[in-house]
Amino acid sequence: MQAYPESVPLPSSDKRWKLVEATMRRHGHKASSLIEVLHTVQESFGYLDCVSLRFVASSLRLPLSEVYGVATYYHYFSLKPPGQHTCVVCMGTGCYVKGSANLMKAIEDVAHVTAGETTPDGKVSVVAARCIGSCSLSPAVVFDGEVMPKAQPEGVKDQIRRWLDHDAR
Repeated sequence: MQAYPESVPLPSSDKRWKLVEATMRRHGHKASSLIEVLHTVQESFGYLDCVSLRFVASSLRLPLSEVYGVATYYHYFSLKPPGQHTCVVCMGTGCYVKGSANLMKAIEDVAHVTAGETTPDGKVSVVAARCIGSCSLSPAVVFDGEVMPKAQPEGVKDQIRRWLDHDAR
């Protein structure tokens, strides 16, 4: 029987930390569970901040540099809070060939942010994905989890404008 390492105190009384702790416990606090634990933190809090990275590193007995390296290597993880809305542009080969770079340019023109950024008002986060697995729908954009197939620049601009103007009235 393997003993669990001594418990690291939770960063706060926020109940979401209990979910993170349960994931670590389920995996025996093994270093090999790092990605799974980071996924739990991301799903629970929306992003990975310095506090969460330090907690995970300490709890799994890993160097902070290793945890940070994994968190910055995979595009799924974000070190910044997400906007109210998320726009994911597929930049995979099929989508790229069919104009996803033009879609990204259209988004940048309207939102004034580039991939990996969130508008200053916190309304829209823009993400570039390697592939979303919807090649038959290319070019594809995902707006808050909903795929827009065969997206065109004007349609993408319209959606971004709706999000940006929603609370302005």
